[in-house]
Amino acid sequence: MPQTILVTGASAGFGQAICQSLVEKGYRVIGVARRFEKLQSLKGVLGEQFFPLQMDVSKSEQVDQALASLPVEWQQIDALVNNAGLALGLDPAYQADFADWQTMIETNIIGLTYLTRIVLPDMVKRNQGHVVNIGSTAGTIPYPGGNVYGATKAYVKQFSQNLRADLAGTRLRVTNIEPGLCGGTEFSNVRFKGDDERAAKLYDGAGSIQPEDIASTVLWALEQPAHVNISRIEIVPVSQTFGPQPIDRTLWEE
Repeated sequence: MPQTILVTGASAGFGQAICQSLVEKGYRVIGVARRFEKLQSLKGVLGEQFFPLQMDVSKSEQVDQALASLPVEWQQIDALVNNAGLALGLDPAYQADFADWQTMIETNIIGLTYLTRIVLPDMVKRNQGHVVNIGSTAGTIPYPGGNVYGATKAYVKQFSQNLRADLAGTRLRVTNIEPGLCGGTEFSNVRFKGDDERAAKLYDGAGSIQPEDIASTVLWALEQPAHVNISRIEIVPVSQTFGPQPIDRTLWEE
């Protein structure tokens, strides 16, 4: 029987592209999202190898209920792709909306952590499994306005490393994939709360990476030989690189 892979945030962007890539390669995919109508539309494209499952990963009771509702033949999860996540706002910390911070923490940290904790014991029992977390370069490289979003992705990076430490002596694998500037998703539209023009300007002329690039990377990590663990991958467009640290020389002027 083909392996079964659970992908969160499957209704758009990275998640949708990951589901499509995996099904095309013969995997069975459980696509998880809040927007069930989009999952149903995706099933119309992907067919019987795709199982739509509605849940909000930030709500533990919904996670429990949704997983319990899976048919018996879909209950063994061989790989988990923790893709669901979001950024809200780009304001400095002293002006940010705390409700936005809370939503990011509940989704990017608590949701990812809880679902992993639920799925992991059966993987350990079978001594087989792979957890793929979708992090971000924001978890390593700070930028103005990235405050809590970057902190949540730094958590994902450290959680991934600590999972590997806890899984020593097992055949389980853990991978953290960290995209940089990536267009073709709803990420910035959500971050800027529907300001599509502002979101579009962020990617204008940047040659940004696309969801299909992340999907192919997830597939590549999953299909490495069983003795190979891809621990961490940072992916950015050629246009995105590093610069000097800013120094404000006006602060101490008389």
